[in-house]
Amino acid sequence: MTRTGRIDGSDAIVRVVATAEEMRELGAELAALLRPGDLAILSGPLGAGKTTLVQGIADGLKVRGPITSPTFVIARVHPSLSDGPALVHADAYRLGGDLEVDDLDLDASLEESVTVVEWGEGLVEGLADDRLEIFIDRGESDEADETRTVRLRGIGARWEGVV
Repeated sequence: MTRTGRIDGSDAIVRVVATAEEMRELGAELAALLRPGDLAILSGPLGAGKTTLVQGIADGLKVRGPITSPTFVIARVHPSLSDGPALVHADAYRLGGDLEVDDLDLDASLEESVTVVEWGEGLVEGLADDRLEIFIDRGESDEADETRTVRLRGIGARWEGVV
């Protein structure tokens, strides 16, 4: 895994990840930073590695699995197997708008859980003033290439100096 630093003078940090295992390792690193009440929003094209990253977060948080894409279930709660927070893993891919997001009632468990929403960009930012935005890009290379570029950006006072 290569750290490439900040980009465009913004607060985003970029990591280049070469394999699915490295993506899981990055997820475990992020889990060490996450605490109850945190919201992470994952964006990127199909097959970018969003669920793979969540698998690493889940491993790091030590929650019950398995972690699979919640596309058809929409949201899953993975209880802690230790003294840590539960993981709420949601997928907003099939949601049509704000009303359907409200129906998920994600804010009900937000304070005591770590909430990770795939495809949540433009839909779930209103759940919390502070959030971690993660964008994963596959690039234009051939499909066999697992290399991904991951941009991490913390929003709000919670993330100042953390990411």
